[in-house]
Formats: sequence, C-alpha cells, structure tokens
Amino acid sequence: MIVPKTYDLIILGAGPAGLTAGLYGSRAGLKTIVLDPKNPGGQMLLTDDIYNYPGHPDGITGQKLADLFLKQAQKYGCEVLNRAGSVQLAQKDDHFIITARDAAYQSDAVIVATGCSPRRLGAAGEKKFSGAGVSYCAVCDANFFEDLEVVVIGGGDSALEEAAYLSRLCKHVHIIHRRNQFRASDACQCLVRNLKNVSVIWDTVVEKFQGDDLLESVHLSKTDGSKKWDLNVNGAFIYVGQIANTAFLPDSVDIDPAGWIITNEKLETSVRGLYAAGDVRQKDV
Repeated sequence: MIVPKTYDLIILGAGPAGLTAGLYGSRAGLKTIVLDPKNPGGQMLLTDDIYNYPGHPDGITGQKLADLFLKQAQKYGCEVLNRAGSVQLAQKDDHFIITARDAAYQSDAVIVATGCSPRRLGAAGEKKFSGAGVSYCAVCDANFFEDLEVVVIGGGDSALEEAAYLSRLCKHVHIIHRRNQFRASDACQCLVRNLKNVSVIWDTVVEKFQGDDLLESVHLSKTDGSKKWDLNVNGAFIYVGQIANTAFLPDSVDIDPAGWIITNEKLETSVRGLYAAGDVRQKDV
C-alpha cells in the first residue's frame, strides 16, 4: 500500500493557471505541489510567440514564458512534478487522494487546472496519419514541412496564428474553413491577410486524409455539395476547437454538457474543497 504524502494544497496541471495557483499557494505559506502529466507550460508550449501577455510589449516565446512561470513558482517553495502521467482523484472522508506515477498525495484542498486539449476533426484517415502528416501543433512539427505545401483547418485565432507561423517555413499554406468568413479576431486576421504564400479555401470541409505511409492529399468538399476534389499536400494542421481535460473527475463534480467544470465566483466546484481554475472552467472568453 502506498502511503500518501500530505500537502496543504495540491494543484493538477502546470499551465498558466496551475503555476499561478502554485505561486500564490506557496507564497501564502502552504505546502504546495503541482502535478502535470507532461511538461510545465500547458498550451503556452504550443505557441511560438505570445504578444498579448502584459509586461512583454515585444512578445515572448511560449517556452520562455513557461520557464519564467515555473521559476517564479519554485522560487517560493512550490514543488512541481512534471511527466507525472495520468492522475486519479478520489475523495476519502474530508480529504482527497491523488495518485500519479506510482505515488500518492493527500490534501484537504485541490485545484483542478488541467486545461483543455485540441479537438479532433473526425475525418476519415485522421487517426491513421496522426504523426505522419496530421498535426495539432505547428510550433512542434513545422520543421518537418519546410518548403512543402500544407493545409490549416479552422477559422479561429489559433488557426490563423499557426498559419502565419507555418508561412515562414512552408512553400504554401492553404487555410480551409467551413464558413465564408473567419471567426478569428481582426488582429489575427491581419497576420495572414498580406502573406503571398497563404491562401484561403472558403465554405469547404476535409472529408478524408489520403496517402500510403505518409499524408499525400486531402479530399475536400464544398459545404453545399457542389464540388469535391483532392488537394495534394504533405501536412495538415487541425484547429477546430478544444475539449476539457475532465475525464478523470468523479461524477460528484458538476460539469456542463460540453465537459467544462462549473464553478461559482470563488472558483469552488460542487465538491467541497475542490476548486477549478483556467481553461478547464465553464466561462466566457
């Protein structure tokens, strides 16, 4: 039987919300630990340059900002365990037991800051070519497609930001959007508006990813069914929304139909002692 280590505060997720909570907890004198299944930084690590974070008027890379968040939290004694793998949360009497990477942790208070993950498109061949031409992170995989043609699927801020980033390395970037106008902010639309190697295919969806061992083309269809055709590309980057990382939570935690955690203005969930912060919460952005 694993004997749990006792903490005043356990935080699940080392993204911006989790590391900020770790900073505040440790500065308040609480014995605090942050557990993350991967590396500290969350979705900051998926962003090349961040221009909208206060205090950095010239922008800062996602990796550097994540490193600064981590350094500041650790400066005040916050423990951070990265690559903890999947976690399990259970409630026993008036405290919580968290298990992760063959270890257990116990606390009366837990903050869930697990964020969200990229939503899959659901088109045929997507799973087959994941990691073999299909990607959800341009910053991670752009170098594999230098001087090649790629598609970006989506019309929000992330899609246009990543299309602009890919344009620096790729021969041509085709943005495929199922509507006739972007839902991205004006600032993000400006990023791609005058790029000569970026073009937009409106009112179109990807029906299938095609190829042998690697992606070779995408099968496209107009949303009104008027046209179907193949577009030869070597890479496809998908940005069609996010899903909340809440699958590990017990049924006693109230979530909305889309999977986001419901909290009050104090960030309290329906379970006493369990809080939620950051992107995993139900909220307006």
